Amino acid sequence: MKLQGLKTKAICLFCLLSCGMDMACKKLIEIGEPINTLTTSEIFSTDATATSAMYGVYSSMINGFDGGLASIANQNVFSAGLTTRLAAVSADELFSSSYVSNISSDVYRTNKLTVLTATISPTIWSSAYSIIYKANSVIEGIEASKSASLHDHVRKELTAEARFIRAFCYFYLTNFFGDVPMALTVDFNKTANLPRMPRDQVYRQIVTDLKAAQAVLAADDSQGKGERVIPNKWAATLLLARVYLYTGDYNNAHAEASSIINNHVAYRLEADLSQVFSTGSREAVWQLKQTEEDAQLKNATPEGLIFSAGDLNHHGYVQYGLTSQLLSAFEPNDRRWTAWLDSTDYVIDSSKPGAFTYFPHKYILGTQNASLGQPAPQYYMVLRLAEAYLIRAESALNGAPGGLSTAITDLNVIRSRAGLPDLDPDLEQLQIRKAIARERQVEFFAEWGHRWFDLKRTGQASAVLSVIPAKQPWLGDNQLLYPIPRPEIIADHFLTQNAGY
Repeated sequence: MKLQGLKTKAICLFCLLSCGMDMACKKLIEIGEPINTLTTSEIFSTDATATSAMYGVYSSMINGFDGGLASIANQNVFSAGLTTRLAAVSADELFSSSYVSNISSDVYRTNKLTVLTATISPTIWSSAYSIIYKANSVIEGIEASKSASLHDHVRKELTAEARFIRAFCYFYLTNFFGDVPMALTVDFNKTANLPRMPRDQVYRQIVTDLKAAQAVLAADDSQGKGERVIPNKWAATLLLARVYLYTGDYNNAHAEASSIINNHVAYRLEADLSQVFSTGSREAVWQLKQTEEDAQLKNATPEGLIFSAGDLNHHGYVQYGLTSQLLSAFEPNDRRWTAWLDSTDYVIDSSKPGAFTYFPHKYILGTQNASLGQPAPQYYMVLRLAEAYLIRAESALNGAPGGLSTAITDLNVIRSRAGLPDLDPDLEQLQIRKAIARERQVEFFAEWGHRWFDLKRTGQASAVLSVIPAKQPWLGDNQLLYPIPRPEIIADHFLTQNAGY
């Protein structure tokens, strides 16, 4: 869905009135033309229907739009695996096999993008703006509703959730595309010809939304009925800490990260790495709950489906393999290697006959072992506690309270869980900086674009990526931002293209 097409495109939201939090129960509620009809819409007339509309936003984020197949959501929704897949091949984490290799994916792997060949990244743009439109519809629908059956505490909670989702979407848009239009309404008259907003202004709006959400959202998992599938105060806190880190506000990043780390009752690192991504993970801060009724996805996660091997006995094809650059980042005896990687004798790289291909295995169910209609053992992890430790470590390194000793201590928490020895307490700043980059690379590999964004925000992307054989010759740092989709440029004469395209 293009930003230009948001006026006439109706939103299909999954109604879960009879299913509680079961995202697979699909009674559709249509939100029609924006603004005037939202004022009188019955969708926002009761607590139950308004809540169902917000549930539909989450379902769209993980299961896809308008009742489409959840099994292909990882190809057409940024929040259902597309972000991980595309960012990982743009960075130095994944490479595609001959099974999926084509011009569409190779231009990202080799960083040889042009406006015409960048055919996958426009889906990140369109899906993120579609979700933003849905979030804005909830915000404005609740605001316009005069119904006494839509109670004040529900109004505030759902508005806060929608603002969190809007901030979440804009975080990914600005990190993929740079300056982006800020659509804060569903009013077509105000969104038809939006210019791009500078990234610092986008971040300011993200912070405003997250702080507003943080002040209202529940501090427990009650909205998700005990599951961590609805963002709460702590999800807003962790995302806010990340945004502060990205914008160089290290004191605030440290403070927000510390507040969730110190909530020992609700959150703790899972000692067993195999449990980190489970439905009951105490490390989970926010997960998206996939349907269990799609004939192909079954009860797997979207990433489990696309990354899994075609055979469970170390045979069969895989669509993506882990690069030698990533594999070499693991230290000997790192438990994450055993817990979160798997291998197959399906050889992607024909220059290495007989070699095993390693692939991500953070999600244990895939094409060969998922079960239709059965409870999912894992949900799709979006935010988790380990990130708070690494945010605080980096913030302390950069002048926040605690200094170098806090940075080392927090790194050692992550390393200890991975079975690695503590770092030398006398490490100097540059050594600690390298240690943080390495821990983030190994802890968050093939996970929500962390590596791609880290290389860019720390200024290391060109130095690290330009020497990789597949990416030579390096055509320029303009490749670190994806081009603005060409149809958007054509439709909106206020939009400008990123430099170099």
